[in-house]
Amino acid sequence: MKLAVLFLLAAFWAVPHNSAHAEGRIVVVGFVGGFVRHDDPRHAEVRFAAYLRQRYRSKIEVEVFGNHARSQALRFLLRASAGEKQPARIIIFGHSWGGTETVRLARALERRHIPVLLTVQVDSIAKPGDENFTIPDNVANAVNFYQTTGLLHGRTEIVAKNPDHTNILGNFEMTYKNHPINCNEFPWYSRLFTRSHIEIENDPRVWTQVATLIDRELSGASTDGYAIEPAAMRK
Repeated sequence: MKLAVLFLLAAFWAVPHNSAHAEGRIVVVGFVGGFVRHDDPRHAEVRFAAYLRQRYRSKIEVEVFGNHARSQALRFLLRASAGEKQPARIIIFGHSWGGTETVRLARALERRHIPVLLTVQVDSIAKPGDENFTIPDNVANAVNFYQTTGLLHGRTEIVAKNPDHTNILGNFEMTYKNHPINCNEFPWYSRLFTRSHIEIENDPRVWTQVATLIDRELSGASTDGYAIEPAAMRK
């Protein structure tokens, strides 16, 4: 079954279906990893953005950027927020270097006193000289998914700069020894040397949880006390 179909089925199965009637609008920014094109459909971040656009239509605005395009992503967010009666509810996600850009963009918004609803890091790898694990005060909720196998593996823990302001939903280790993910569309060298790093990127279990969190925000349900089930995710 294709990943996009799994997104759709899992999101409808996991959450109440009245989310389409929620008030307000959410703006989502995604970052791809490495030197990936922002529109490369082989990558789950790009397909997940397409899923969000199809599912929520006018209720949500979504764009995906390369992880070297933080200033472009910031301009997009500022434009999307301009003229709104209420501040846009911002969600940022990213894989690999894109996970680091997720945190850096949140910090850029903090300097402008702009709140962020949720940050999602997937096998987040720091760029040289960058720190990618301290979540700034303006972020309400943050979650981190990682794996520890192969040449590339992500940050195992994120922490809140101020726990009174930021709820860390969890740091969840994903394993693939007994749960391989089909990555046949990726180059042979990626599958040979960084297989788990691309498996977590394309793991439907990860994106199902992200879709559930976004659904909860659109439905107005609080994430306080919301529990992601890591044991079930590692089956």
